[in-house]
Amino acid sequence: MKLRSFMFLIMSTLLAFMICGCSSTPSGKANSEPDKENNKVIHIGYQKFGTLNILKADKSLDDTLKKKGFSIQWTEFPAGPQLLEALNVGSINFGHTGEAPPIFAQAAEAPFVYFANEPPNPNGEAIIVPENSSIESLKDLKGKKIGLNKGSNVHFLLVKALEEAGIQYHEIETAFLPPADARAAFEKGDIDAWVIWDPFLADAELTANARIIANAKELAANREFFLSSKSFADKNPDVLEIIYEEVKKTEKWVSENPREAAEFLAPQIGMDVETLERTLNRRSFGLEKVTEEVLNDQQKIADQFYDLKLIPKKINVKDASIK
Repeated sequence: MKLRSFMFLIMSTLLAFMICGCSSTPSGKANSEPDKENNKVIHIGYQKFGTLNILKADKSLDDTLKKKGFSIQWTEFPAGPQLLEALNVGSINFGHTGEAPPIFAQAAEAPFVYFANEPPNPNGEAIIVPENSSIESLKDLKGKKIGLNKGSNVHFLLVKALEEAGIQYHEIETAFLPPADARAAFEKGDIDAWVIWDPFLADAELTANARIIANAKELAANREFFLSSKSFADKNPDVLEIIYEEVKKTEKWVSENPREAAEFLAPQIGMDVETLERTLNRRSFGLEKVTEEVLNDQQKIADQFYDLKLIPKKINVKDASIK
């Protein structure tokens, strides 16, 4: 228990140096050292795909907040756990992740709050195998080596899928890999199965002929959360409302224009239009403020992770709600 907390502290400290000193922007230029919150610079973390990508690319949020005296510094992360580590050490103020990363972050006492969430999107993550694999169902995963990003949304999907198949967690071998490394391992045959989310899922289907053996339907909700550091949320509730309204406005346009949105995003994130269109067509839309029901669902995930010893202590998810 002490070892896990100590390792998280080391990782967080190293990440702070990396982001503050030389984190890369999509243009390849180094960001300057993050400014303090009181100079009206907002540090937003985003991942390879999501509504925040469009807001960043079309600068609509930048323009709206500029009128209020704020500027935005954007930082890209490979997945939710890395983004939450940055939020923990104060390198960013706001960002988005799936269900599982906040659980791990709260267990490590990261000072954040849940702000808003998208509706369940069970079709947006899945367990996949190579086209010619002998694995046909979840029951065939016993004894197999499975790749996933540790602490990400798909970690919970794997837990629930194994439970559904009657397989104990220790009866499979996990290979904790970020998406790019997992894709390489998947194609080389170094892992038997891969638990992954969109748009990496759609890309694997279309370009690697990956075969889905189970998605999250009836196993996991797969919600996307928007999170804020506690101090930023306490001091800037008006800014969070502006971000909320801009995200809602943008996702409404995306839901009504998936092909156009895919064409806009493709050059921004380096993925083909067909992959992004498939991702958007099976995505759920409908941003809302976090409710007690949603927090209760998060509590169930937290409790199961504790029972499996994936987190070092019990947590109360509602301690991370906006008061």
